[in-house]
Amino acid sequence: MKRFLYVILSLITLVFWSSCRQDFIFHPSSDNLSFSKDTVYLDTIFSNIGSSTYTLKVYNQSNKDILIPSIKLSKGQNSNYRMNVDGLIGNSTFVGKEFENIEILARDSMYVFIETTIDILSLVGNETHFLYTDAIEFENTSGIQKVELVTLVKDAIFIYPDRDTDGITESLYFDIDGDGISDETSIRGRFLEDSELNFTNEKPYVIYGYAAVGDGKTLNINPGARIHFHADSGLLITDNASLHVNGLPSLDSDLLENEVIFEGDRLEPLYEDIPGQWQTIWLYNGSVDNVINYATIKNGTIGVLSDGNELDPSKFQITNSQVYNHSNFGILGRATSIVAENLVINNCGLSSFAGTFGGNYNITHSTIVNYWSSSFRQFPALLLNNFIVDIENEVTTNPMITANFTNCIIYGNNNPELLIEKEISEGLNFKFTNSLIYFDDLNGNFTSAEYDFSNSTTYENVIFNNDPLFLDPNNNRLTIPVGSPAQGAGIIYGNTNKDITNTLRNQPPDIGAYNAIEFDD
Repeated sequence: MKRFLYVILSLITLVFWSSCRQDFIFHPSSDNLSFSKDTVYLDTIFSNIGSSTYTLKVYNQSNKDILIPSIKLSKGQNSNYRMNVDGLIGNSTFVGKEFENIEILARDSMYVFIETTIDILSLVGNETHFLYTDAIEFENTSGIQKVELVTLVKDAIFIYPDRDTDGITESLYFDIDGDGISDETSIRGRFLEDSELNFTNEKPYVIYGYAAVGDGKTLNINPGARIHFHADSGLLITDNASLHVNGLPSLDSDLLENEVIFEGDRLEPLYEDIPGQWQTIWLYNGSVDNVINYATIKNGTIGVLSDGNELDPSKFQITNSQVYNHSNFGILGRATSIVAENLVINNCGLSSFAGTFGGNYNITHSTIVNYWSSSFRQFPALLLNNFIVDIENEVTTNPMITANFTNCIIYGNNNPELLIEKEISEGLNFKFTNSLIYFDDLNGNFTSAEYDFSNSTTYENVIFNNDPLFLDPNNNRLTIPVGSPAQGAGIIYGNTNKDITNTLRNQPPDIGAYNAIEFDD
C-alpha cells in the first residue's frame, strides 16, 4: 500500500513539475535569427546535373525557445532549389520548398541543406551561361529574413549512351581480337556519329559512359575545348581510329585558354583536385596516329592507357601536356609505342608513367614525378617491365625494344622513384641520358645489372638524388628555380627547342619540361 501511494504521489509531483516548466513553450520568432552566411553560393554546375549539397547554419541567439512559422523559397514550387531543414523534407504540397512551424531551442542552432538541378533551356534562350538566383525566407513577427542563393549554370553538349527498351545502357561492340568480327564488350557507351567527331570550344562536352571512335575515323579536338567525364566514363579509340588533340600555347597560365582540358564533370572547387572521378582515355590496340598536344588531363583513374602497336612510332605522341591527380596511373603503356616531349606527370596513386609488357618508349625533356602520399603508394614514379601477369598469376613476356629517357627528371617523395623489372627470357633495353633520378639504395636491395649506374650504355651523365627544388610539387607547380641541379644539365636533343610554356630553352638546356626561372620571394 505504501509503495502504491508513493507511485501516485510521484506521478502527481511529475505532472505538477512539468506543468510549471516554461522550457518547452515556443515563442513566435522575432527578428532574432542569425546565419552562418548571408548568401549561399552553390558554385558552378552543368545544366541538368545535380549540385553538391551546401549547408546553411541557422542560430537562435535568444534566451527563448522559438517557433519559425515558415521557411520557404522565394520562388516557391517553381524554384530550382530544394531544401532539407534539420532532417525534415517539408509538407506534402511543397516538398523541399516550404516548411512550417520549425522549432529551435534557446541558444541552439539547426542546419538547412540546399541542392539544385537546373535545366538552362528552361531559363533563357540559347545562352551558354546563366546566373540563377533565389532566396530562403525565414518568417518572423517582424517580417521576413532572407538568405540569398546563387548558382552559375553552364550549358554543355551531352554525349549519352543509348538505352534499350528495358532501360539498360548499351554496350560497345568492336573488333577486340583483330579477327575482323565485332565482339560484345562490357564497356558501356556508344560510338560517336560523324557529325560529333569535331569537338570545338563553343560549349563544354559532358560524356556519360565511353564515347568511342569507330574504325577508320578520327576525333579532332580543337584548341580551348573542355571535355568533362561523368563517373565511370572515358574516351575509347578503337581499331584503325585516331585521336587528335590540337591544343595551342596559352597566354594565361591559370586560364589555359588554348589548352584542351580533360577532367570530371563536377565543377565545384571541392572536386578540383580529386582523383578517380572518371576512367581513362583508352587508345585501344589497333588505334593509330594518336596525337595529344597542349592538353591537361586530370582527376581520372588512368590519364591515358595506350595498348599495342609497339612497332608503330606514331601510335601515341604526347607533347606539351600535363597529367595530374589520377588514382592509378598517369600514363600506362602496355606493349605499345609512346613518344613524349615536354610532358609533366604528378600525383598518381600507383606510378606516374608505366611502360609495361615491353614496348617502345622515347621520352624527352619530361618531368615524371610523384608526390602522392608516400604512405599509401607502393609504386615508383617510373615503372618499366617486359612482362604481364594475368588474374591466374600466369606470366607472359614481351621484349622492351627501347626505353629512352633523355633530359628527364624522375623524382618524388618516395625512394626509389625508378623500378625496372625484367624477366630474363626477354630483352629489356633502356637508357637514361642527362637525367635527374631519385634512387638511393640505402640497404643494397637493388643489385641486378639494371641498376649498375656505372654502366654508361644505360646511364649516361645521370644526376642521382639531388632535389630539383620544385616550386610547389604537392600542388603540381613543377617549375624549377635558377640554381636547381637540373639547370643547364641537359643536352641539345630532338626538336624541343622550346619548353612546355612555349619559351625558348636556355642554353645549355635545363633538364625536365620547364626552363629554370627566378622564383618570387
